[in-house]
Amino acid sequence: MTMTRRVGLVICPDFDFMGLAVTSPFMVANRYAGEAAYDVHVLSERGGPIRAGLGVEVTSEPLADSPPFDTLLVAAGITIPQTSPDFAARLRTAAGAARRVAGLCLGAFTLADAGLLDGRRATTHWHFAPQFRARYPACHLDIDKIYVVDGPFWTSAGMSAAIDLAVAMIERDHGRDLAHKVARGLVMERRRAGGQAQHSAFLEFDARTDRIQAVLAYARRNLRLPLTTEALAAVACLSPRQFTRLFRAETGTSPAKAVETLRLEAARLMLEQSRLPIEEVAQEAGFANRERMRRSFLRAHGEVPRRIRNGAGPLAVP
Repeated sequence: MTMTRRVGLVICPDFDFMGLAVTSPFMVANRYAGEAAYDVHVLSERGGPIRAGLGVEVTSEPLADSPPFDTLLVAAGITIPQTSPDFAARLRTAAGAARRVAGLCLGAFTLADAGLLDGRRATTHWHFAPQFRARYPACHLDIDKIYVVDGPFWTSAGMSAAIDLAVAMIERDHGRDLAHKVARGLVMERRRAGGQAQHSAFLEFDARTDRIQAVLAYARRNLRLPLTTEALAAVACLSPRQFTRLFRAETGTSPAKAVETLRLEAARLMLEQSRLPIEEVAQEAGFANRERMRRSFLRAHGEVPRRIRNGAGPLAVP
């Protein structure tokens, strides 16, 4: 029988309903484990009904009256939360008794208000990075990651990234096999390691028409192919000249530059989440060889692939 770990999700007033989704990976883990691996509770400062930003109320248990938790998660809303001194004190006490503590998206502000992130690495939603840095200079903000782990403290960049964070916690607790089953059960496109950047190249292109979106999807699925302008134009059923003009109008860049960006993103993901040889990463991402990939990384990011791999940390290793 596996030890049951108590998980407490602390919700702040006007919380974002998406915050409740972080409980799903733990519930799915219970199903695939065939036993109660996790016992999940919804908490708030004083307990009782807590109103979400959309107006719906959720019943919660009081944080102060709860027994110690193995894992404590803090979720806020879509604006910077207001943390009272009393709530900060209660959170410090509860965090001191927990094995690990996580601030989900703007929940990182609540942890920082309680002084729990001083001297720690953390992340939060990119839009609020300037406010976070100004308010908590003692915290080392890493805004280029979807989640960050520093000792017992975990923080996520956004609420969707909190799902990746929860699956990573399950992997830490029970191994890769259960985490993989949970990700499949949640129909996640792929599990994202904490080192992945907050911004997606695919979203940044923001193509308006299905025709260009289909070309980008084709390119991302077939990075090992040459992906010339002529080949991509054929996918779009346009002449190369028409395709290039339409592609630039919709994405603001050339087809060749877009393909390079997709290759860089895919290569970075492989560098951070696998231990494939760098030469093999270059081939899988379509760079042909490691020197071409190295030049692309220097041009785009000012750093070489080896440095990215070395900085990925242990969570990047599957």
